[in-house]
Amino acid sequence: METIYTLDSLDQKIRLLEDRQDAEWCAIKDEIDEIKHNLKPLNLIRNTVEEINETVGFKSNLAQSAISIGIGYLAKRFVVGKSTSMFKGIAGSLLQLVVTNLVSKPHHDSPNERSSQQEPSRE
Repeated sequence: METIYTLDSLDQKIRLLEDRQDAEWCAIKDEIDEIKHNLKPLNLIRNTVEEINETVGFKSNLAQSAISIGIGYLAKRFVVGKSTSMFKGIAGSLLQLVVTNLVSKPHHDSPNERSSQQEPSRE
């Protein structure tokens, strides 16, 4: 660290350090937002399905659809269980449909990833 002899250079150094601190805080906040996005239950399920597809080598839409339907069925079983109530059965089927559709939708990147992946405009 260099020795500072004047007030102007001290003020300049302080401003540089404050700017650096602000930039680091922004980076930390962005990282926290990304972590929160990845820890949402739907994103956890989607990431797990994508990892299973990559590991096992499922490339076809049929295999991915089967996995989505299976996850929807499991969601229905966890929430409703083995109920004889007609209302619970209908609610469980709707839940299964919603979960299956949400899991089978293509995974979209978070807003931070999308902005960093965009190409600069060429004018």
